[in-house]
Amino acid sequence: MIPFTEMIRDAQWVALLFLAFFTFISLIYYWSVFSRIAFSSLPKEIPDKDELPVSVVICAKNEYENLEKNLPPILEQEYSEYEVILVNDFSDDDSYFLLKRLQEKYPHFKVINLRENVNFFSGKKLALALGIKSAKYDIILLTDADCTPAGKNWIKSMLSAFGKKTELVLGYGGYRSLPGFLNLLIRYDTMLIALQYLGFALAGKPYMGVGRNLAYKKELFFRHGGFTSHYKVKSGDDDLFVNKAAGRHNTSISLSPDSFTISEPERSFKGWFKQKKRHLSTGIYYKKGDKYRLGLFAFSQTMFYISLIAYLILMKCCLTLYIALGLIFIKYFSLLLILNYAGKKFNERKLFLYSPIFDIIFAFLNPVFAISNLLYRKNKWK
Repeated sequence: MIPFTEMIRDAQWVALLFLAFFTFISLIYYWSVFSRIAFSSLPKEIPDKDELPVSVVICAKNEYENLEKNLPPILEQEYSEYEVILVNDFSDDDSYFLLKRLQEKYPHFKVINLRENVNFFSGKKLALALGIKSAKYDIILLTDADCTPAGKNWIKSMLSAFGKKTELVLGYGGYRSLPGFLNLLIRYDTMLIALQYLGFALAGKPYMGVGRNLAYKKELFFRHGGFTSHYKVKSGDDDLFVNKAAGRHNTSISLSPDSFTISEPERSFKGWFKQKKRHLSTGIYYKKGDKYRLGLFAFSQTMFYISLIAYLILMKCCLTLYIALGLIFIKYFSLLLILNYAGKKFNERKLFLYSPIFDIIFAFLNPVFAISNLLYRKNKWK
């Protein structure tokens, strides 16, 4: 019979082996996906090329204050030929009167007022589809009513990413920096998600984009049937369409700071929790390969810390402790280094300092989101 002490000693090596395995998985994602963004070469200025005409499409439902603040910067872009289409989705606030005043001031501003709630789609997909259908230009640039462009060259910067074969451009939509721990948590999460979907796009495996900053050709939208394949899903007007239509050769990304949009973050943990659940609820509809890659990364992050805890409980040998410390150092050094450079790309220069803490938090918080979505999936547009 094996002595108990030998069983413990063997168990600590098993725990250490698991720790090494999940460290290795994390490093694969850090250096094969995230590093593509962190160490990418950004153009110093927007390329001088012919400006493609574009239709900016925005959907809004009871967004008076956001529209009053965010529409003027969009309507006053330094771009030669573009229109802005606002779909007022059955709002019962004073949005109608604000939009009417703006129409009188800006001739390139078009408003579609949905006066009856005839939405047989889920979420904002009907409103968005109507906006895209009414667009007069071939390229559609999407953003949300609570988003403001980083500057007057937002359109120009996003459109400069279109090449001869490009049909879809993924942009970055960040959140405004405000005081408080929750704001840091939201901005860190947003940057990490961007590292994933933009990094995988550069690796030739695009799987999602964010409706806060996304551009694609109108022909691509209709060729793939718009939102019909997932019209029953309340969210997913952005990521599910990208998951279906994006490919290695037709997708590009824009990392220029001029191309970013900035949104107002949630001010309460409850509000952010609901928002996060809504965003994650569409993941079950992704392609199998995308679900596997994303699931493996999330699983490895959680299992790294579970393996570490198990090892610390079973640890009896100093040699194994040195190995464990080496693995922890390699993981955190890689994370800090990559997020430091990525933060500079996304104008989030100090977030990397919080990465060891937030890495632990999200390792155990993401399973909570996943379980919560399994138990309660009801999410709505407004």
